[in-house]
Amino acid sequence: MSQIIEKLKLIEAEQLKRSAKNNLAKYNCGEKVHQKQLDFHKCTKRNRWVFGGNRSGKSECGAVEVVYLARGVHPYRQNKNGVDGWVVSLSRQVQRDVAQQKILHYLSPNWIEKIVMSQGRADNPEGGVIDFILVKNVFGGTSKIGFKSCDQGREKFQGASLDFVWFDEEPPFDIYRECQMRVLDRQGEIFGTMTPLKGLTWVYNEIYLNQNSSPEVWYEFIEWADNPFLSKKEIDFLTSSLSAEELEARRYGKFTALGGLVYPEFDERVHVIEPFEVPPEWQDNISIDPGLNNPLSAHWYAVDFDDNVYVIAEHFEAKKDVQYHSQRIKEISSRLNWHTASNGMISALIDSAARQRTLASSKSVVDLFYDNGILTNPKVNKDMFSGISTVKRYLKDGEGKAHLFIFKNCTNLIRELKSYWWGDEDLPIKSDDHCLDELRYYLMSKPQSHPLKEAKSAVLLTKEKMIRRLKNQNHRF
Repeated sequence: MSQIIEKLKLIEAEQLKRSAKNNLAKYNCGEKVHQKQLDFHKCTKRNRWVFGGNRSGKSECGAVEVVYLARGVHPYRQNKNGVDGWVVSLSRQVQRDVAQQKILHYLSPNWIEKIVMSQGRADNPEGGVIDFILVKNVFGGTSKIGFKSCDQGREKFQGASLDFVWFDEEPPFDIYRECQMRVLDRQGEIFGTMTPLKGLTWVYNEIYLNQNSSPEVWYEFIEWADNPFLSKKEIDFLTSSLSAEELEARRYGKFTALGGLVYPEFDERVHVIEPFEVPPEWQDNISIDPGLNNPLSAHWYAVDFDDNVYVIAEHFEAKKDVQYHSQRIKEISSRLNWHTASNGMISALIDSAARQRTLASSKSVVDLFYDNGILTNPKVNKDMFSGISTVKRYLKDGEGKAHLFIFKNCTNLIRELKSYWWGDEDLPIKSDDHCLDELRYYLMSKPQSHPLKEAKSAVLLTKEKMIRRLKNQNHRF
């Protein structure tokens, strides 16, 4: 009996010894869980990015993803007998200090088959620069984690066939494109973790705006408050020491430009929703921003009984004539079983400039739409600043509630809301705003059955606080 007890003790001691070195097993499984890291691992898209502030936990999930894949123990993906992948850092020094260090933290020494160094000794990999690591896969094969740095140049990224590439911080575009070619034949994946400190770069267009509408692109923002391992005291201290612009990037992981976003209230997780069948009594109006060479934008708007607005369909196309656009508007309206005016025509709001006749035509755009069965109303309020203020109130009222919801298939409106920036002289930059123009026309024309609550000013809040204090004093006497 005593021998059995001794053997059990030895087994327990060995299990304790192994678990102490298995940092991967401890990742996100205790009382504190970083939910957005888990969301990243669960996502099955092949081009995933985490935009996070410094110390938000973004690089941590990138390193764990690499080890999951190499070991063949990914909890949310189909695992392979062995994989080949690259970890790409900005420089060799950054590789050694960040990505390499984090991977070694989660890679238990008894899982490592071989380490080949570019600089330093294999028995002290933390102190040098690793070329590649051979990892024992749980299915019996071997995985290879190679390390690259952007300062090597694009040519060093050619030739290989890979299962994955992890970018720790934003690479140059030519290296990103080259790495896309590396994972092509294996149907591999790319994932990136970065703080967007360089402004509106290719990542902003290619990933955040997803200008090519790739179904495989996914991203998430992580900020300090999302990381349960950061103390609130430290967050408050750092927040007070940074400028508003620095906070956007370094705390919230947001892209910034000199003038800032016109609609920072817009949040895809709140305002973009799955399409559903809209009750006929919710149907309200169509709004059009016309264009011939430029895109014509049209959206279908519905309103529920609480005065919430839903953008339920979109037509957005350039280099087409009025006849073509009219036909598309009719087709979409028919699919939605959209209501018509008393004369049987489809009615819509349109930019007042559509009343003007051009030298090339004796008819205005309004006339041309009428000839094609669309009754347009050009009497819209085009005041820029009151229109922007109205859109802001629908995105977030004085109590922080949203009253504007957009079906996720309205991709161009979503893209424009995300990329509308202030320029010089307190005016928005006049670019890619066709959807936003007709959104303003619609919201400015819509009577409110339940007026939205305005945000209270600091002066008003102070007055209310003083009044409450006086009332309390009078009540005591």
